[in-house]
Amino acid sequence: MTDVQWSIKGREFVHCNCAYGCPCQFNSLPTYGDCNAVACMIVEEGHHGATDLSGLRFGMIASWPGAIHEGNGEVVPIVDERATPEQREAILRIMSGEDTEPGTTLFSVFAATFKQVHDPVFANIEFDVDVNGRTAKLNVPGWIEARGEPVVNPVSGEKHRARINLPSGFEYDVCEVGRGWTETKGPIELSNSDTHAQFAKIHMTQSGVVHA
Repeated sequence: MTDVQWSIKGREFVHCNCAYGCPCQFNSLPTYGDCNAVACMIVEEGHHGATDLSGLRFGMIASWPGAIHEGNGEVVPIVDERATPEQREAILRIMSGEDTEPGTTLFSVFAATFKQVHDPVFANIEFDVDVNGRTAKLNVPGWIEARGEPVVNPVSGEKHRARINLPSGFEYDVCEVGRGWTETKGPIELSNSDTHAQFAKIHMTQSGVVHA
Protein backbone atom coordinates (compact mmCIF):
# COMPACT_ATOMS: atom_id res chain seq x y z
CA MET A 1 0.00 0.00 0.00
CA THR A 2 1.09 3.58 -0.71
CA ASP A 3 0.09 6.89 0.84
CA VAL A 4 -2.15 7.79 -2.12
CA GLN A 5 -5.61 8.98 -1.06
CA TRP A 6 -8.54 7.98 -3.22
CA SER A 7 -12.32 7.97 -3.10
CA ILE A 8 -15.11 6.79 -5.36
CA LYS A 9 -18.85 7.35 -5.05
CA GLY A 10 -21.24 5.83 -7.54
CA ARG A 11 -23.38 2.82 -8.39
CA GLU A 12 -22.64 -0.80 -9.11
CA PHE A 13 -24.19 -3.89 -10.66
CA VAL A 14 -22.88 -7.38 -9.93
CA HIS A 15 -24.19 -10.62 -11.37
CA CYS A 16 -22.89 -14.00 -10.22
CA ASN A 17 -23.76 -17.67 -10.66
CA CYS A 18 -25.26 -18.25 -7.19
CA ALA A 19 -28.90 -18.51 -6.14
CA TYR A 20 -30.74 -15.31 -5.24
CA GLY A 21 -29.19 -13.74 -2.15
CA CYS A 22 -25.72 -15.22 -2.81
CA PRO A 23 -24.38 -17.34 0.09
CA CYS A 24 -21.06 -15.46 -0.08
CA GLN A 25 -22.82 -12.48 1.47
CA PHE A 26 -23.41 -14.62 4.56
CA ASN A 27 -20.00 -16.32 4.81
CA SER A 28 -21.39 -19.52 3.29
CA LEU A 29 -20.09 -21.58 0.38
CA PRO A 30 -21.26 -20.78 -3.16
CA THR A 31 -24.46 -22.43 -4.37
CA TYR A 32 -22.85 -24.64 -7.00
CA GLY A 33 -19.39 -25.00 -5.52
CA ASP A 34 -17.63 -22.52 -7.78
CA CYS A 35 -17.97 -18.77 -8.16
CA ASN A 36 -17.99 -16.49 -11.17
CA ALA A 37 -19.32 -13.03 -11.84
CA VAL A 38 -19.34 -9.86 -13.83
CA ALA A 39 -19.30 -6.48 -12.12
CA CYS A 40 -19.44 -2.89 -13.26
CA MET A 41 -19.27 0.45 -11.49
CA ILE A 42 -19.90 4.00 -12.61
CA VAL A 43 -17.99 6.67 -10.71
CA GLU A 44 -20.26 9.65 -10.15
CA GLU A 45 -17.64 11.42 -8.06
CA GLY A 46 -14.13 10.23 -7.45
CA HIS A 47 -10.40 10.77 -7.51
CA HIS A 48 -7.10 8.95 -7.08
CA GLY A 49 -4.63 11.43 -5.71
CA ALA A 50 -4.92 14.44 -8.02
CA THR A 51 -6.47 12.40 -10.85
CA ASP A 52 -10.20 12.98 -11.32
CA LEU A 53 -12.18 9.80 -12.03
CA SER A 54 -15.68 11.28 -12.17
CA GLY A 55 -17.89 9.95 -14.95
CA LEU A 56 -15.77 6.90 -15.74
CA ARG A 57 -16.85 3.26 -15.73
CA PHE A 58 -14.93 0.11 -14.97
CA GLY A 59 -15.63 -3.52 -14.29
CA MET A 60 -14.43 -7.08 -14.42
CA ILE A 61 -15.10 -10.66 -15.43
CA ALA A 62 -13.96 -13.00 -12.66
CA SER A 63 -14.00 -16.71 -11.92
CA TRP A 64 -12.89 -19.01 -9.11
CA PRO A 65 -12.89 -22.84 -9.18
CA GLY A 66 -14.28 -22.97 -5.65
CA ALA A 67 -15.24 -20.43 -3.01
CA ILE A 68 -13.59 -17.04 -3.45
CA HIS A 69 -11.55 -17.29 -0.24
CA GLU A 70 -9.99 -20.55 -1.49
CA GLY A 71 -8.20 -18.61 -4.21
CA ASN A 72 -6.90 -19.73 -7.63
CA GLY A 73 -9.17 -17.22 -9.35
CA GLU A 74 -8.71 -15.28 -12.54
CA VAL A 75 -9.92 -11.88 -13.67
CA VAL A 76 -10.20 -9.68 -16.72
CA PRO A 77 -10.13 -6.00 -15.64
CA ILE A 78 -12.14 -3.72 -17.95
CA VAL A 79 -11.66 0.05 -18.02
CA ASP A 80 -13.54 2.80 -19.83
CA GLU A 81 -11.83 3.53 -23.14
CA ARG A 82 -12.45 7.24 -22.55
CA ALA A 83 -10.01 7.25 -19.62
CA THR A 84 -6.72 9.07 -20.08
CA PRO A 85 -3.47 7.18 -19.44
CA GLU A 86 -3.36 8.70 -15.94
CA GLN A 87 -6.96 7.70 -15.25
CA ARG A 88 -6.37 4.18 -16.55
CA GLU A 89 -3.41 3.72 -14.25
CA ALA A 90 -5.36 5.12 -11.31
CA ILE A 91 -8.34 2.81 -11.85
CA LEU A 92 -6.13 -0.24 -12.29
CA ARG A 93 -4.26 0.58 -9.09
CA ILE A 94 -7.56 0.82 -7.22
CA MET A 95 -8.80 -2.43 -8.78
CA SER A 96 -5.57 -4.22 -7.86
CA GLY A 97 -5.80 -3.12 -4.23
CA GLU A 98 -2.33 -1.57 -4.42
CA ASP A 99 -3.38 1.68 -2.79
CA THR A 100 -5.79 0.23 -0.25
CA GLU A 101 -5.50 -0.86 3.36
CA PRO A 102 -5.42 -4.69 3.20
CA GLY A 103 -8.81 -6.40 3.37
CA THR A 104 -10.90 -3.22 3.47
CA THR A 105 -12.42 -3.20 -0.04
CA LEU A 106 -13.57 -5.88 -2.46
CA PHE A 107 -10.65 -4.85 -4.70
CA SER A 108 -8.09 -5.65 -2.03
CA VAL A 109 -9.84 -8.85 -0.96
CA PHE A 110 -10.33 -10.17 -4.50
CA ALA A 111 -6.78 -9.28 -5.54
CA ALA A 112 -5.47 -11.64 -2.87
CA THR A 113 -7.46 -14.51 -4.42
CA PHE A 114 -6.44 -14.16 -8.08
CA LYS A 115 -3.91 -16.59 -9.47
CA GLN A 116 -4.08 -14.97 -12.91
CA VAL A 117 -4.81 -11.37 -13.86
CA HIS A 118 -5.37 -11.12 -17.60
CA ASP A 119 -4.29 -8.07 -19.56
CA PRO A 120 -6.66 -5.16 -18.91
CA VAL A 121 -9.25 -4.37 -21.55
CA PHE A 122 -9.88 -0.75 -22.54
CA ALA A 123 -13.28 -0.67 -24.18
CA ASN A 124 -16.56 1.11 -24.67
CA ILE A 125 -18.64 0.28 -21.58
CA GLU A 126 -22.35 0.77 -22.15
CA PHE A 127 -23.78 0.71 -18.65
CA ASP A 128 -26.94 1.85 -16.92
CA VAL A 129 -28.13 0.83 -13.47
CA ASP A 130 -31.16 1.83 -11.40
CA VAL A 131 -30.39 0.73 -7.85
CA ASN A 132 -33.86 1.21 -6.37
CA GLY A 133 -35.53 -0.22 -9.46
CA ARG A 134 -33.19 -3.25 -9.46
CA THR A 135 -32.49 -2.97 -13.16
CA ALA A 136 -29.25 -2.81 -15.11
CA LYS A 137 -27.92 -3.18 -18.62
CA LEU A 138 -24.25 -3.82 -19.30
CA ASN A 139 -22.70 -4.20 -22.72
CA VAL A 140 -19.00 -4.30 -23.48
CA PRO A 141 -18.83 -5.23 -27.17
CA GLY A 142 -16.92 -8.44 -27.66
CA TRP A 143 -16.71 -9.09 -23.93
CA ILE A 144 -19.91 -8.81 -21.87
CA GLU A 145 -23.63 -8.73 -22.47
CA ALA A 146 -25.57 -8.68 -19.20
CA ARG A 147 -28.77 -7.41 -17.65
CA GLY A 148 -30.37 -7.27 -14.22
CA GLU A 149 -34.02 -7.35 -13.18
CA PRO A 150 -36.07 -7.55 -9.99
CA VAL A 151 -36.92 -10.92 -8.49
CA VAL A 152 -40.53 -11.82 -9.28
CA ASN A 153 -42.93 -13.50 -6.86
CA PRO A 154 -43.75 -16.87 -8.51
CA VAL A 155 -47.34 -16.81 -7.25
CA SER A 156 -48.47 -13.22 -7.72
CA GLY A 157 -46.07 -12.15 -10.45
CA GLU A 158 -45.32 -8.99 -8.46
CA LYS A 159 -41.81 -7.60 -8.13
CA HIS A 160 -40.21 -8.78 -4.90
CA ARG A 161 -37.89 -6.48 -2.97
CA ALA A 162 -35.16 -7.66 -0.61
CA ARG A 163 -32.02 -5.98 0.69
CA ILE A 164 -28.75 -7.08 2.25
CA ASN A 165 -27.15 -4.81 4.84
CA LEU A 166 -23.49 -5.40 5.70
CA PRO A 167 -22.51 -2.75 8.29
CA SER A 168 -18.90 -3.95 8.25
CA GLY A 169 -18.79 -5.14 4.64
CA PHE A 170 -15.98 -4.47 2.20
CA GLU A 171 -18.14 -3.72 -0.87
CA TYR A 172 -21.28 -1.81 0.07
CA ASP A 173 -23.39 -0.80 3.04
CA VAL A 174 -26.75 -1.88 1.59
CA CYS A 175 -27.53 -3.63 -1.68
CA GLU A 176 -30.77 -4.37 -3.45
CA VAL A 177 -31.16 -8.01 -4.48
CA GLY A 178 -32.34 -9.03 -7.91
CA ARG A 179 -31.57 -11.50 -10.66
CA GLY A 180 -29.51 -11.37 -13.81
CA TRP A 181 -28.37 -12.86 -17.09
CA THR A 182 -24.82 -12.79 -18.46
CA GLU A 183 -22.86 -14.00 -21.47
CA THR A 184 -19.14 -13.26 -21.74
CA LYS A 185 -16.37 -13.90 -24.25
CA GLY A 186 -12.59 -13.88 -24.03
CA PRO A 187 -10.38 -15.88 -21.67
CA ILE A 188 -13.21 -16.23 -19.12
CA GLU A 189 -16.39 -17.43 -20.80
CA LEU A 190 -19.49 -17.29 -18.60
CA SER A 191 -23.12 -18.07 -19.25
CA ASN A 192 -25.42 -17.43 -16.28
CA SER A 193 -29.19 -17.23 -16.40
CA ASP A 194 -31.68 -16.09 -13.75
CA THR A 195 -29.16 -16.09 -10.89
CA HIS A 196 -28.20 -13.65 -8.14
CA ALA A 197 -27.67 -9.99 -8.97
CA GLN A 198 -27.10 -7.04 -6.71
CA PHE A 199 -27.44 -3.31 -7.17
CA ALA A 200 -25.82 -0.84 -4.80
CA LYS A 201 -24.72 2.70 -4.20
CA ILE A 202 -21.04 2.62 -3.37
CA HIS A 203 -18.69 4.86 -1.43
CA MET A 204 -15.16 3.64 -0.88
CA THR A 205 -11.79 5.11 0.00
CA GLN A 206 -8.29 3.73 0.50
CA SER A 207 -9.42 2.89 4.05
CA GLY A 208 -12.49 0.90 3.02
CA VAL A 209 -16.23 1.30 2.62
CA VAL A 210 -17.81 4.45 4.07
CA HIS A 211 -20.77 3.04 6.00
CA ALA A 212 -23.94 4.92 6.85
